Amino acid sequence: MRLSVEELAGQYHQAWIDHDPDAIAALHTQDSVFHMHGFTDAAVGRASVRELVAGLLRLVPNLNFEAKRAYVAADHIVFEYDMSGTSDGSDFVCDGADVIAVSDGLVARKDTYLDLTTLISQVGPLPKLTAGV
Repeated sequence: MRLSVEELAGQYHQAWIDHDPDAIAALHTQDSVFHMHGFTDAAVGRASVRELVAGLLRLVPNLNFEAKRAYVAADHIVFEYDMSGTSDGSDFVCDGADVIAVSDGLVARKDTYLDLTTLISQVGPLPKLTAGV
């Protein structure tokens, strides 16, 4: 069953809230790209996306997103949010935005942009996060 862009946006956001790497990856195309700019190299392919998400959730087990705005169109979604959690004993909160290209009801590409200056000022230098971490 092919999801509408609105359904995809809702299910994708819920999968992140649920901290479910399998559900998140299942909403990506087989050849999807997930790039957290300034933080990781791009993960290419559904399995790599799943491993990157799992690594991020291991790094920040209480990762949370407080939605600010969402923009939905026929072929893309843009989310703006506050991202918060605890990493290595340090609490943080920073601005974030995701630009998501949609193809056939799935995430074809996700580009994440975070306020890294604020994040680093709260938690210190960021670890190199790669698929499998």
